[in-house]
Amino acid sequence: MFRIGEFAQIAQVSGRQLRFYDQLGLLRPTHIDAQTGYRYYSIRQLPRLNCILALKDLGLTLEQIGPLLENEISPMELRGMLTMKRAQVERSLRD
Repeated sequence: MFRIGEFAQIAQVSGRQLRFYDQLGLLRPTHIDAQTGYRYYSIRQLPRLNCILALKDLGLTLEQIGPLLENEISPMELRGMLTMKRAQVERSLRD
């Protein structure tokens, strides 16, 4: 397990960002030390974090990402959502 700073460095995100994802329930630490409050993350959480970051880069909000991660949507459903997002962006560019 890695302390939050170590995990943040590995993942190339900030500790603040990880705390925020924890607050939203997107990426909870594997363990929180009861005495110190230190957050610990497992390397196995890296794919979930990468998924959050990739979906965010595609223009989805964190509110949209949460249910996607919880429901483990299929690639077909994700493709449909991205198609809708693309249509929204194209519409806003035309306007």
